[in-house]
Amino acid sequence: MNILLFGATGMVGQGVLRECLLDPEVQSVAAIGRSASGNRHPKLRQVVHADLMEYASLEADLSGFDACFFCLGVSSAGMKEDAYARITCDYTLAAAQTLARLNPQMTFIYVSGAGTDSSEQGRSMWARVKGRTENALLRLPFKAAYMFRPGAIEPLHGIRSKTPSYQFFYSLLGPLLTLLRRAFPNLVTTTETVGRAMLVAAKRGAPKSILESRDIVALARS
Repeated sequence: MNILLFGATGMVGQGVLRECLLDPEVQSVAAIGRSASGNRHPKLRQVVHADLMEYASLEADLSGFDACFFCLGVSSAGMKEDAYARITCDYTLAAAQTLARLNPQMTFIYVSGAGTDSSEQGRSMWARVKGRTENALLRLPFKAAYMFRPGAIEPLHGIRSKTPSYQFFYSLLGPLLTLLRRAFPNLVTTTETVGRAMLVAAKRGAPKSILESRDIVALARS
């Protein structure tokens, strides 16, 4: 299986990349981003691409993939809706529309978030934008598309968040998060679990197109 990965330098993307590189059924991973992830591995090819709204110059590098794991994202804190929507929705759809044309048999998996608003009408700005993104992705002609909506995610294996406030939270409350995950395994997941669930969905499919945290955990265990 050949995988295309967006957002490999983020916390979730780091975890997904780790699981892909460990999986013997994954032959190759191409990581697309504005900067290299810093990882070195025989399976990994890193493609640095500055303009995440334009892929015409990169189409030769975007064909022949079985799955795309789209982990690129940003916190909405302090952002206005148009700026947040450009990164969250426009960047995602620019890549996805190109990939659907080049790889119609691809499985596309998007990391959304718990509380996403599929109606696109709610009061929460980030939830509306995520909902709009999910809805647009589900209309594209991929073989399959899955929206992952994890809640709290515990980073494992030395993975760190690029967002300083998030990393402070993880550093301060890491042991508590571990206890919460053990007590409420369907509400708190890990970077490892998210990565494994994506691989299962790409290989064998998932029971529904929108997967909440408990669904992600169940899929990883399957």
